[in-house]
Amino acid sequence: MKFPVRVCTWVPSKITLLCCGVSDASAQAHGTECIKANAKSCGECIQVSEKCGWCTDHFLKQGEPKSARCDDLESLKKKGCSVAKIENPRGSQTVDKDVPVTNRSKAGGKKLTPEQITQIQPQKLTLNLRSGEAQSFNLKFKRAEDYPIDLYYLMDLSYSMKDDLENVKNLGTSLMYEMSKITSDFRIGFGSFVEKTVMPYISTTPAKLLNPCTGDQNCTSPFSYKNVLKLTNDGQQFNTLVGQQQISGNLDSPEGGFDAIMQVAVCGEQIGWRNVTRLLVFSTDAGFHFAGDGKLGGIVLPNDGKCHLENNMYTMSHYYDYPSIAHLVQKLSDNNIQTIFAVTEEFQPVYKELKNLIPKSAVGTLSANSSNVINLIIDAYNSLSSEVILENSKLPDGVTIAYQSHCKNGVVGEGENGRKCSNISIGDEVSFNISVTAHKCPKQNKPETIKIKPLGFTEEVEIVLKFICECECQKTGEANSKMCHNGNGTFECGACRCNDGRVGRLCECSSDEVNSDDLDANCRRDNGTDICSNNGDCVCGTCECKKRDNPEERYSGEYCECDNFNCDRSNNKLCGGHGRCECRVCICDTNYTGSACDCSLDTTTCLASNKQICNGRGNCECGTCKCTDPKFQGPTCEICPTCPGVCAEHKDCVQCRAFGTGEKKETCERDCGYFKLIKVKDRDKLPQPVQAFPLMHCKERDNNDCWFYYTYMVDNNTEKIVPLVPHQCPDIADVLPIVAGVVAGIVLIGLALLLIWKLLMIIHDRREFAKFEKEKMNARWDTGENPIYKSAVTTVVNPKYEGK
Repeated sequence: MKFPVRVCTWVPSKITLLCCGVSDASAQAHGTECIKANAKSCGECIQVSEKCGWCTDHFLKQGEPKSARCDDLESLKKKGCSVAKIENPRGSQTVDKDVPVTNRSKAGGKKLTPEQITQIQPQKLTLNLRSGEAQSFNLKFKRAEDYPIDLYYLMDLSYSMKDDLENVKNLGTSLMYEMSKITSDFRIGFGSFVEKTVMPYISTTPAKLLNPCTGDQNCTSPFSYKNVLKLTNDGQQFNTLVGQQQISGNLDSPEGGFDAIMQVAVCGEQIGWRNVTRLLVFSTDAGFHFAGDGKLGGIVLPNDGKCHLENNMYTMSHYYDYPSIAHLVQKLSDNNIQTIFAVTEEFQPVYKELKNLIPKSAVGTLSANSSNVINLIIDAYNSLSSEVILENSKLPDGVTIAYQSHCKNGVVGEGENGRKCSNISIGDEVSFNISVTAHKCPKQNKPETIKIKPLGFTEEVEIVLKFICECECQKTGEANSKMCHNGNGTFECGACRCNDGRVGRLCECSSDEVNSDDLDANCRRDNGTDICSNNGDCVCGTCECKKRDNPEERYSGEYCECDNFNCDRSNNKLCGGHGRCECRVCICDTNYTGSACDCSLDTTTCLASNKQICNGRGNCECGTCKCTDPKFQGPTCEICPTCPGVCAEHKDCVQCRAFGTGEKKETCERDCGYFKLIKVKDRDKLPQPVQAFPLMHCKERDNNDCWFYYTYMVDNNTEKIVPLVPHQCPDIADVLPIVAGVVAGIVLIGLALLLIWKLLMIIHDRREFAKFEKEKMNARWDTGENPIYKSAVTTVVNPKYEGK
């Protein structure tokens, strides 16, 4: 079936594939890389970097080498190359096969064959790669519902697995029933293994070869690997054939399981693998032999990784060594087989380490008698199928690939995590952004093919890589052109590509003549001693000037005597930034003059606010005012530091910028950015008058009656204001102490007055009392008796009283 080829576009509502072409990033200074490459042809140039272009126009100056045609695009334009003459091929991509992923349910729709089910989109692309330029596309993966499954049960039949075999005999129908819940197309097969049939792995005595078991145990002869039942959808047949199997035996503990896994992987026809999900269940209760262990039995040939089944038996176990783990990983991956290790608890650590080395594998704990094997297989399958991991085939030399995953719930992965998505359920859709970059062209410019596929799945994306190593203009080149010195080269892409043995810009010289003294003489200016002014090389009697590290700088001239970077400078800019340097002389732009183009003839910069040139107080010279009145300064002679009113004019701006206050506090940034502010904390540090520039000391009061000082001056046409910080404000009285003091004073004065009054009263009372006492003593009536007075006491004397 043929599929139409179309150029990839991205319409989100209609197509999943995202084709990202070249980003239109702004051109940057990659010219150094392009120049240093010293490319001799357009093909060499475009391989240096994706930013390099080749100019086919006639723009080179005398002395410039042919390799100067290779530069970044912006530099070529500045050199005078027409855009239409720049060769800059870009990479592209087409989608050759883009079958949509399958959308169907298990219950509805007709039954599809595995070939009709698509889980990955697109299926084939072609990328045209330019060196250094990545080509990106989107890959979509959708886990299909009711996808067919092939499961091969590989069992260790050494004697220790005797009880396990009994449980596996009914595995076929039971497993068919459980898997029918997942897919309607399930097939199962069975194989067994023991060990290599040589000493010291088994006993080679005749009796032990017939029955390796001890006692009365009836065991089958030892063998390496046996394909008992190829994949079938008949579960009953599985039970019947497995029921007929017998246990065998060996001498050492590790088993030969790796030999069996290798044969199951590579013998696809005998096993019956289809291009569907392939599961290999490896069941054992022991460890494993690997590459190198065969030397114990005298087997030194490494495993060849090929199928050696005859009558469903592995016949070369005695001839080839065990495979290595890396060899197994490769074969399992090549054949899209996902491995489930069903092992006992004792060997879990060993097989978990093995799982880490084998992608898309799982480890389950097998019970002692394998009774849980069905649940183990179901759980392991769900775990494996819920993760998709992308891998790619070997990349051509110089090609790299990068992945970015867009998984469920908006999870984005980068780097190694960009290869995989986890927790994918049936019907879920995830996408991967894949970028392929070629860093150089292959030696043989032939298309290469790489493949990308999800591990464990048979579907894959085929990518054809084509490399852009030549320019379109090279296809129309004129061989043996007369423009190349009488046919000594091919004229292509605006320059001569010389035939073998010819050199020179026009292939005018033989390589044998290049270093002759006669030709060197043509490269000396005015018969001097310097060849090409020491700025170039003499090739065929013609100077080819050296290249500079800076792609903007270059030598030119017949003797490389000219350059475009040694002209006069102004403000550290070549030609003042107002002209171009040609042969060490500035060619000034309009309205500029001077050796460095630093003198402007435009007078608009000298116009004052009153529309007068230099405010009528100076002359405009080279766009700058030269003030004739010494009192006036500034770019337009409008600033007068010593004129009256200067302090009041700048008061509000000083307040807002120095102290964050004043009427212009809200508009300070807009209205007061015209001067430079220099704060000082000591009044002695304010600038003092000098002859170099005038200044004015100012003292102003703000709305809070605070005084602030500043100095206004103009230095080199720059207004400067030096304020004294902080401003000086009158001390604010503390009301509480004053009130407390007044109250305390009043109380104290009152108490003092009371004490004084009391003291005076005491003194007064004492004086009055003393006076009273004195007058009392001096009173005459106090010494006599009242003649009228009669005592109220009557005294009666007892006449008979004798005083006893």
